[in-house]
Amino acid sequence: MISSILLTLTSSIPATPVWSPIVAIIISTSSLVVLLLTFALKIPQVGPQLPVLPVTIPTFIGAMAFGHIIGVGIVLGLSNIGSL
Repeated sequence: MISSILLTLTSSIPATPVWSPIVAIIISTSSLVVLLLTFALKIPQVGPQLPVLPVTIPTFIGAMAFGHIIGVGIVLGLSNIGSL
């Protein structure tokens, strides 16, 4: 029964792109943009500072996670319209 449900679901799932350098560039760029946007925030930053960047470790992790989410959305959107 589970295999029949999975077969039904696989027919409705769109094809996703394979990992390529273009996908890596898109996700890296979106993560970098989100990190740069955190520099403009004037909210208090709590936690230990990173030695190289003027952000805290939780801010950095949050920015990278949100950048990956945005990047995956861009990759899926571009692959859905056929540009990737």
